Amino acid sequence: MSGAPIALTMGEPGGVGGELTLQAYRTPGIPPFLAIDDPDRLRAIDPTVPVRPVADAREAAAAFARALPVLPLGLDAPIRSGRADPAHAPKVIESVERAVALAGAGEVSAVVTNPIQKESLLEAGFPHAGHTEFLAALTGAPRGVMMLACPALRVVPLTVHVPLREVPSLVTDALIGETARITDAALRRHFGLAVPRLVLAGLNPHAGEGGRIGTEERAVMGPAVRRLRAEGLDIRGPLPADTLFHAEARSGYDVALCPYHDQALVAVKTLDFHGAVNVTLGLPIVRTSPDHGTALDIAGTGGARPDSLVAALRLAAVMAGG
Repeated sequence: MSGAPIALTMGEPGGVGGELTLQAYRTPGIPPFLAIDDPDRLRAIDPTVPVRPVADAREAAAAFARALPVLPLGLDAPIRSGRADPAHAPKVIESVERAVALAGAGEVSAVVTNPIQKESLLEAGFPHAGHTEFLAALTGAPRGVMMLACPALRVVPLTVHVPLREVPSLVTDALIGETARITDAALRRHFGLAVPRLVLAGLNPHAGEGGRIGTEERAVMGPAVRRLRAEGLDIRGPLPADTLFHAEARSGYDVALCPYHDQALVAVKTLDFHGAVNVTLGLPIVRTSPDHGTALDIAGTGGARPDSLVAALRLAAVMAGG
C-alpha cells in the first residue's frame, strides 16, 4: 500500500513506551505511524497530545498530520507506572500480533515495537524467549537475527541471552554460516549495499593467538569464514575484538558479527547509547525497536528520552523504502 504508515506496538503498559510514543509523535519530520494501543491510557499520560482512534491504516495515514492515530486496544487491568503486570500480557501480545498481521497484508510499511517486559509475559505463559523469536514464529521465518545499529556501527551477536560459559559450544560452523547469510541478504535488500562487508570478531583474547589462548578461532571460526568466502560472501576474520571497534577499523566493514551478546552491545551502546536501534533481520517484514528496555525505574517521571524510538521509526521508514 503506497504511503502506508508504520505500526507501533504498545509495549509494556507500566513502562515508558506510552511516553515515548507521544514524544515521538511530537518530533519534527517523524514518519507517519499508527499506534496499536489504548487511547485512554495515552490521553492520561499527556492530555495535550491529540489522540484519534481509527479503524484502519488508511484512516491513520490521513489523520497523522492532525492527531496521533491509534488502533484501539483497550486494557483490562489498571496501569501502575513502574510495575509490569502479567494481567496486561494478552493485550501486549495482541498488539504485536495485530502489527505483524497489518505488515503481512501490506497495510503498514513496517513494524516498530515498544519494549516488552519478558518476565511478566513469561509469567503469563508466553512461550517465546523474546520479541525476536515471537516475530519469527508469527511470520513463519526460520530464524530472526538481531542487529544493533547506529550511524557509526552495526553489530550482530551470534548468541544472545545465554550464559557466557555456553557460548563456545554454541558458536558452530552452522550458526556462523546461517547468521552471516541472513545478515548479508538483509543488508543487500534493506540497506542498499551491493556487496556487504562482514567481519567476524574472535571469541578469545587476541582471536586466540593461533591456538595459544583458545582453539575456537582456528578449529571452527576460521574454517567457517573460508567456506563463506568460497560462497561469495565478503567476510573477514576471526579478528581480535579489542581492535575492531575504533573509527579506523569501523571504516573497513559494514557489520561486525560477534560471538556473544556483550561483545556486540557494549560497542554499539558506548558509541550511541541513546540512539541505537534494534533491527530484526531475516523476517519477511521490516521490524525495528528501541535498543533499550521498559525502563520501569523512570516510567511516569518524565525522564524518558525518545531518541532510540525516533531512530527506530526513521530507520524502519528507510528500510521499507519510505
